[in-house]
Amino acid sequence: QVQLVESGGGLVQPGGSLRLSCKVSGARLADYAIGWFRQAPGKERERVSCISVSGGSVHFEDSVSISRDNAKNTVYLQMNSLKPEDTAVYFCAARNPSSRMVGTTTRQYDHWGQGTQVTVSS
Repeated sequence: QVQLVESGGGLVQPGGSLRLSCKVSGARLADYAIGWFRQAPGKERERVSCISVSGGSVHFEDSVSISRDNAKNTVYLQMNSLKPEDTAVYFCAARNPSSRMVGTTTRQYDHWGQGTQVTVSS
């Protein structure tokens, strides 16, 4: 059973940067398309960035980049120029191996991590 664990969240000042990590265990990351989503209090979960099995990526927020290191079974989300409205719990998710392309909605993802809190505040 594939498991995902996010890390790297924390408190950062406006304009700062963070790099989040999504560690995959129980399976080969190379077989999975991965997405990053976020959810702020009282709001729906929304997409941030996604990466396919082949490494193609889609970004839905400014100043973010996504990358994958299959040897380390880890996907990264680099976030720059952070704003207070970026405050949320950030989740990574994996599609089943039959879906190798990026998924742009939460319903397209089958496995989820527990999330890591990102707070942007002075």
